Amino acid sequence: DGLDFLEKLMSLRPMPVVMVSTLTERGADTTMRALELGAVDYVTKPKIDIQHGVNQAGQELVEKIRVAAGARMRASTPVAVRPMLAPVGDRRASTEKLIIVGASTGGTEAVKDMLMQLPPDSPGVLIAQHMPAGFTLNFANRLDKICRIRVKEAVDGERVLPGHAYIAPGGKHLALDKSGANYITRVLDTEAVNRHKPSVEVLFKSAARHAGANVLGVMLTGMGKDGAAAMLEMKLAGAYNIAQDEASCVVFGMPKEAILAGAVDEVLPLGEIAGHILRRVCALGGGNRV
Repeated sequence: DGLDFLEKLMSLRPMPVVMVSTLTERGADTTMRALELGAVDYVTKPKIDIQHGVNQAGQELVEKIRVAAGARMRASTPVAVRPMLAPVGDRRASTEKLIIVGASTGGTEAVKDMLMQLPPDSPGVLIAQHMPAGFTLNFANRLDKICRIRVKEAVDGERVLPGHAYIAPGGKHLALDKSGANYITRVLDTEAVNRHKPSVEVLFKSAARHAGANVLGVMLTGMGKDGAAAMLEMKLAGAYNIAQDEASCVVFGMPKEAILAGAVDEVLPLGEIAGHILRRVCALGGGNRV
């Protein structure tokens, strides 16, 4: 089948691959596995009226093929699991600080790499990953099984807790809000922003407004410039922002745009981002991590 073929292809003759998937639970599971095997991106089509659906997605398909042609191919062999970082050990810092993440093309594997390193008492994480409805629940469930923190698809109005990651539901925006002393999630069914829903712009703007200097922002691999302007807003509000470096990105679009906008404090390889974040958390919270 397609996955067997992809696995052999990436082992014997690695090349950029764009999956065409159905908008079904089985399609989401297949797509997640394909991305793990090394596919660059995917385009979704409906379960019925496939010809009409593919025609509608024609421009998206063209754009993703062009991006895939210039993508950096990662090794098809499984990456060794990075050791979990030491606990933060500062309850106040874990509760007050937030990790706010934006990602697109190549982001599912980048998000997984980062979250797998976080200890159970890490600050709460909010993630806007460009994905369609029906795919993010599968993505969150897969991560929840392999990470030390809890990973879930965000629902509206829940309190943001340390040791938890909240992924924006596909087809909706995720925003940060505040209720008294607590941070809470807002899931919004409003218009697409920068052609995306969820949009990184929406999440970053809300983080700048409600959390300011308590934010550690992260821009991971992805095409386009969604979130770059709002990341600058976060920085101006006191956030400390990190962009994934070009060498470790599948596509260096979104991090590059954030850097050009003057929104980034540090540019780091993917494998160093989680550790750097936790060192910042401990420094800001008065912890003793070195």
